[in-house]
Amino acid sequence: MKRWMRKLLKWDAKFSKALLVPNDKKALSLILKIFAHSGDSWFWLAGLILVWIFSGEAWGRRAVFLALGLSIMAVIVILMKVSIHRPRPEGDWGQIYRITDPHSFPSGHAARTAALVIMGFAAGPPWFVLVIALWAPWVGISRVALGVHYLLDVIAGWIVGAVMGVIAIAFLPLSNRLYDLIEEIILKIF
Repeated sequence: MKRWMRKLLKWDAKFSKALLVPNDKKALSLILKIFAHSGDSWFWLAGLILVWIFSGEAWGRRAVFLALGLSIMAVIVILMKVSIHRPRPEGDWGQIYRITDPHSFPSGHAARTAALVIMGFAAGPPWFVLVIALWAPWVGISRVALGVHYLLDVIAGWIVGAVMGVIAIAFLPLSNRLYDLIEEIILKIF
């Protein structure tokens, strides 16, 4: 590993450790845990499926677009994680993440939130973009503060997510055709 890379990773570990929330800050820790979990992939996938099933056409189209974009982005993030192999910071919180996804770089949660913000500009009403844009940074910050990611993992995740969000926007017409196809199949079945 190059000298500059070792220095950067050392700085990242030191700075990330300084951002950890102390164990005695129970209320702050609880708030951060809520933000950290609110970016979970299963939460978003389940929520988007429910929106698609129980909403009208406009939100159904948005849900399909966001789910498609997030799914493709997740594959890219997973491929990056298994290629880079950066272990998560040592810690006690977030055992489910440490067991199911031991690799830290880039942060999938940060990528997911950034992609949602960017895709929201194409799919959502202004209030949706505003809410997601205000929420997104807190998910990334909480991941560092709780010790399941380094700061550079989150920054890289935001960059990957933003790029993937822009790419997803290019596929919005395809997503709309997919929505029409799904609706047509469901109408034929029922």
